[in-house]
Amino acid sequence: MTRRRTPRTSVIRLTTGHAARTLTHPYAQREPVLALDFGATSVLVTTSGAVTEEDLEFARQLAREAYRFARSLERTYYATAGVAA
Repeated sequence: MTRRRTPRTSVIRLTTGHAARTLTHPYAQREPVLALDFGATSVLVTTSGAVTEEDLEFARQLAREAYRFARSLERTYYATAGVAA
């Protein structure tokens, strides 16, 4: 991802676990919604209206970073569990 232009003013940490899951809600007549559920807390990601090129770029960045996150978790898991990938 690109470097931040503004400093963070707050950080919310949501940890994964047995209650964490992700869901995509594709709708025929409106923009899709990506739901990140962490037990009692949910984060909904959607657009503010008609889908724009910036929305597509954000979705691509999100997918790319989620893939990198998963690969990093796999490397860490296999290294600490002593299991071959």
